Amino acid sequence: MCLGIPGEIVALSTDHADLATVDVSGVRRAVNVGLLDGEHVGPGDWVLIHVGFAMSKIDEDEARAALDFLEGIGQAYDDEIRALVESQIE
Repeated sequence: MCLGIPGEIVALSTDHADLATVDVSGVRRAVNVGLLDGEHVGPGDWVLIHVGFAMSKIDEDEARAALDFLEGIGQAYDDEIRALVESQIE
């Protein structure tokens, strides 16, 4: 199962314009924000992430609702977080 999961941008990369450090339930990873062309994003913004790419910018209420739902579905969410922990974008 593939899920889009919300994450909060904590920093923008100074070395790579398309990368941001995003926090997803305590896991911090580099995420490509290049698909958000034309959207201004920065620390504190929430994005919906799929396979290491930010697909859209979302508001905090939407992010919290999605996280509550994902945590409620159990194993699929746990699997997605585990995959995120194991992934790296450089």
